Amino acid sequence: MTTKVQAIVNRLRNKILECDYYEAQQQTRVAAKRYINKSQWPEAINILADVAESLLRAGQGGSGGDLCIMLVDVYNQAQLKPDSVSKGRLLNCLRLFDPEEPTRKKFVGDMIGWSAKLGEFPAGDPELHHVAGSLYAEEHDTYEAERHLILGTKDSPEVLTKMEYTWYKEGQPHEAGLFAGRAVLPYLLVGNVRAANTCYRLFTSTLSEDVPTLGVQDVAASNGDIRVFPSLPLLNFLGFLLMAVQRATPELYKGLVSKYATQINEAENWGDALQMIGEMYFGIAQPRKSNPLMDMMSGLFGGGAPSPAPQQQRRNAPRGLDAPAPEGLD
Repeated sequence: MTTKVQAIVNRLRNKILECDYYEAQQQTRVAAKRYINKSQWPEAINILADVAESLLRAGQGGSGGDLCIMLVDVYNQAQLKPDSVSKGRLLNCLRLFDPEEPTRKKFVGDMIGWSAKLGEFPAGDPELHHVAGSLYAEEHDTYEAERHLILGTKDSPEVLTKMEYTWYKEGQPHEAGLFAGRAVLPYLLVGNVRAANTCYRLFTSTLSEDVPTLGVQDVAASNGDIRVFPSLPLLNFLGFLLMAVQRATPELYKGLVSKYATQINEAENWGDALQMIGEMYFGIAQPRKSNPLMDMMSGLFGGGAPSPAPQQQRRNAPRGLDAPAPEGLD
C-alpha cells in the first residue's frame, strides 16, 4: 500500500472511529472511484477492502456490505483472477458479516460469480463455496449450506454430513435415509463419487455409534463390507447405489431401483435424481419432459440450485465419469 493510499485509509478509519459511518462509506466510494477511473486497480482494491473490513468490524453491515459488493465489481473490471490473496480479502470480509445482514447474500453471489467468470472452476471457486457453506451450516441455514458445500472442497463432505445428521436428529428415526440422501445424491449429481461415499460413511458411522440398538449387519462385498440397517431401507439403498456406481453395473442399478421402488416413490424428488444418475453412470437414457439436471438439483437443494454449471471440473478438463475429480473436491 502506497503512502498516499495509506493516508487515505487512515483518514477513513478515523471517520469510523468517530462513528461517522455514512461519511466514511461515501468518501471511500469517492476515493476508490478516482483510482478506478485511472485503472489503478490495486489502489482502489486496497482502499475498499480495508474500509469495508473496518465498517463490518464496527457492526455497520449495510455500509460495509456495500463496499464489499463494490470491491467484487472492481475485481471484475480489473479482470483479477482468483488466487490466495484476492480470495483472502473477500473471505476476511465474509467472516465479519452479521448473519442477518441483507447485503451478505448478494456479496456471496457476486463473489462466486466473479470466481466462476475469471477462475478455473465454472461453478465457482471451491474454497469460496466451502467457507460460505460452512458459515451457513453454523447458522443452520441448511438449504444455502447445501448449495455451496456440494461445490466445495475435500473438507466440505464432513461439514455437510454433520449438518444433515444434526437436522436428522430433530426428526423421526426412520428418516435417516432421507437426510443422508441430501448429501449423497447431490454429490453423485455433480460427479463427485468420492465425496458421496465419504458422506455415506460418516453418516452411517455416526448413526451406528449414536444408536447401537439398530442391529447393523455387515455384508461382505468384493470391494468392502456393506453396512445393512434392517429398519432403514432407504439408507441401505444409498449404500448399494454407491456400490453399483463404483462397479459401473447397470443390472445392479436397475435391480436396486426396482427392489426399493416403493420407498423411492415416497421420497420426494429422488425419482428424478435417480433417473439422471442412471444416465450419468450407467448409460440408461430416459426421455425427460423438462431439463435435465438443474430442475432436479433445485428440488434436492430445497429450491435454488447453484446457477453455474453443475459439473465442477477445471476448465478444459476432460469430461466423463473417469475424469479425475477437480482439486479440492476429491
